[in-house]
Amino acid sequence: MEIDKRIEQAVRNTEIIRTPKQNLYTFGTTNIYYYLLTEPAYSEIMGDVSETVIREGRVIAERPKIVTPYYLSNLEGFSAEARRYFQALVEEFGERSIHGLAYAYRNEPKELNIVSDTIRSVVDKLNEKIDRQQDKLTAIIKGEDTLWDVSLMKFIFEITRTSAPHNFRQLETRGLMEMDSRGVPSGAKEKINELFEQVANGEREPGELKDELERWGIFDEYEDRFFKLFRK
Repeated sequence: MEIDKRIEQAVRNTEIIRTPKQNLYTFGTTNIYYYLLTEPAYSEIMGDVSETVIREGRVIAERPKIVTPYYLSNLEGFSAEARRYFQALVEEFGERSIHGLAYAYRNEPKELNIVSDTIRSVVDKLNEKIDRQQDKLTAIIKGEDTLWDVSLMKFIFEITRTSAPHNFRQLETRGLMEMDSRGVPSGAKEKINELFEQVANGEREPGELKDELERWGIFDEYEDRFFKLFRK
């Protein structure tokens, strides 16, 4: 309970001061640079300290993946309760009527510096720097020192929430949200074809491709093509 309260407080105290001026890419990887500013944890003990902790890093957002309840119900790591919930959605709305986007992120911390300056002053200087560089994919976040990654996660959630409608529209415009008779979106099949090429070129492991086909329940449809990879 105490941990939950700390997380809740960290989320409440997180402020996204500058958001990227561009949505997450629909058809590629998005590389966002962030400055996460906090007051040092020891300021609670020492009182008013005019110092700011500056954490820099990158959040790498992979290309959004089109998913359906059927696909999600075959992912590992979900509880029985979650699986029952997905099944209830399928039964209520129909398997082919519900689809969404799944986003995968990777955090790559770069630097940590402590400067003798207030957060407000640091924000002003960083904004000037970013404006000069005309960087559309940089964020400034104010968070809590001991749970700074929770603050970063809140930022990730917010940028996902604001980008999703834009990503959906672009996918729909290209017809990638349309489903075949087995309930598999066109975009998912496009991704599967890319995986076949990557496996053939030695860029991905065959197991990744097999897992993806089984999650969609269409391994039988691609079985001959899959085993042909090993006959070359």
